[in-house]
Amino acid sequence: MKKNHFKYNPETLSFEKIETSVAHWVKLITTHLLSGIGLSIVVLVLIYAFVDSPKERLLKTEIATIETQYQELSRRYDQMSDVLIDLRQRDNNLYRVIMEADSMPEVMLNDNVLLNNKYDRYMDLSSFDVIFEASARADYVEQLICQQSSSYDELVDLLHNKEQRLQCIPAIQPILNRNLKQVASGFGWRIDPVFHSRRMHQGMDYSAKKGTPVYATGDGTVKECGYMQGYGNTVVINHGFGYMTKYAHLQKINVKRGQRVTRAQEIGTVGSTGKSTGPHLHYEVHHHGRPVNPVNYYFLDLSPAEYDKMIQIASNAGQVLD
Repeated sequence: MKKNHFKYNPETLSFEKIETSVAHWVKLITTHLLSGIGLSIVVLVLIYAFVDSPKERLLKTEIATIETQYQELSRRYDQMSDVLIDLRQRDNNLYRVIMEADSMPEVMLNDNVLLNNKYDRYMDLSSFDVIFEASARADYVEQLICQQSSSYDELVDLLHNKEQRLQCIPAIQPILNRNLKQVASGFGWRIDPVFHSRRMHQGMDYSAKKGTPVYATGDGTVKECGYMQGYGNTVVINHGFGYMTKYAHLQKINVKRGQRVTRAQEIGTVGSTGKSTGPHLHYEVHHHGRPVNPVNYYFLDLSPAEYDKMIQIASNAGQVLD
């Protein structure tokens, strides 16, 4: 049964029946429909703004997991970098010092180096900064590892050369001189026995009887042997690694040019040939073409106390024998 609607008319003091048209019902329905749609939109906006969808919740969980993993990776990268830097410092400050090798070049990574075409494909991603930083750390550690690996390979080669070097470096006295009484004059400015003027004496003089054996002070190859002006009968040995020794005023030469000799091998005997005022051996050590004090190259032959005594004896600034 259809319901009738009434409204009160204050003028007539009576209720009058409301006649509703189709337009009225259309307007009423449209108003309620628009209100419902508006309310629905507001509710949907609020839900979208403050309530995560299952997919969003899953993505946020994955992002949190990735961030945690990234922080852990960053921590491990830092630890590896610290270890590699420590190895690098030991390499430069210990191993390479002992091996007398040049220091390793610095590994420098900056934004200009990192932002080459290698990273362009990541630049459009929202997480570019994170990917960039992670890739930069990985590249830095990779370069440190590669350089350190190459350095250790080089150090192994240097170690092998070091053993050979120790065999070749002049390290003993050229004649038997256990009591240290046969050093006649040392390295430095001395009085010339012929011209009686000061001149640079580039070696050490050992007084000894003619025929006293003379020994090679390190492994090497005879570069020259024979008579040399001023030096008389002389043997020159090339030890490699920049070292060369000279043995002058010999009476007899027991080696030939090009012959390979070893430390403590007899190469001749003491004499008084050339510019000499008496039987003695004139001994020189050259390093990279420059004469150096031979007294610094007896470390296999003298104890610390004997070395100190040798220094005092060799510092004699008197007249030399050649």
